[in-house]
Amino acid sequence: MGIEHFAAGPQKRCEARDYMKIGPNRAIRGRSRPSGRYHRAMFSYRHAFHAGNHADVLKHTVLIATLDHLLEKEAPLTVVDTHAGAGLYRLDGDYAGTSGEAADGILRLLGPAAPTATEAPLSDALERYLAVIRDFNPKGGARIYPGSPFIAHHLLREQDRLKLYELHPTDARTLDANIAQLEAGRRIAVLREDGFGSVTKFLPPPSRRALVMCDPSYEIKSDYARVLDFVGAALKRFATGTYAVWHPIIPRPEAHDLPRRLKTLATKAGKPWLHATLTVKSSKIVTDETGATHRPGLPASGMFLINPPYTLKPLLQAALPQMAELLAQDRHATFSLDSGV
Repeated sequence: MGIEHFAAGPQKRCEARDYMKIGPNRAIRGRSRPSGRYHRAMFSYRHAFHAGNHADVLKHTVLIATLDHLLEKEAPLTVVDTHAGAGLYRLDGDYAGTSGEAADGILRLLGPAAPTATEAPLSDALERYLAVIRDFNPKGGARIYPGSPFIAHHLLREQDRLKLYELHPTDARTLDANIAQLEAGRRIAVLREDGFGSVTKFLPPPSRRALVMCDPSYEIKSDYARVLDFVGAALKRFATGTYAVWHPIIPRPEAHDLPRRLKTLATKAGKPWLHATLTVKSSKIVTDETGATHRPGLPASGMFLINPPYTLKPLLQAALPQMAELLAQDRHATFSLDSGV
């Protein structure tokens, strides 16, 4: 079964664990196969199918650049992830192999066809992102992909704290097992609770410094409204926190409206905001010569930040054109970057 080792922080090395759900209360380590059997309150989305895709490249480039800035101050930082997932993923496992999305994401940047030193140098933000991913793959390539929780832990210091929410029963067990290996004690809390409904109890943290990461699956339409409600409530409780919201860009009214309504929330609160998007292909459904229709999968995504670091916009101005070029799947690949107060 072979477990790949990775470096998580300067001192701790752990195993990446996959789980296959085979019944209501049992899981097998080391194998992963989508079973489709979930708690009735859950749904089919599992980030393991999408780990390392183009949306992760955007999301984690932004996350790392944001954390690098926030960690320049000595005061403790609290990072909260409302939808943590399993935290760590095997790109050579059955989940990621089923979709193959990493092939058009991180593997384009680190695989055999990756940009070479003889080509135009990568932007600082994109090179920094790849450096972090390489830290989890000391033997080269990208067999292990860290989710937001492990990226955050990798960068955080002894005085910082990480709060992780995951409600999906299988992913929560996997997250527990992965985090337990870090032996981080009270520095990391894993909570099997609804991130939308519980996160604000940590706000504001004692140091009054926090980054809140919100990236639900959006497979339930109500997630769009819940994101807005959550951000609105969090801003009222802790107006100076940094809030980062990932969102899909798909042909759905709720998806179209979300960034516009987040902008309205930030503007009414008098807070600066930044919105970055990355499109890699057309969203149109294609009909082949047999008459069969093919959905394109996720064509684009965005990151919306409230109270972003002032350093983030110039970093993304250099990084986004390179992402669009390197991750393009058709001629519709593009990007956008907007900000305001």
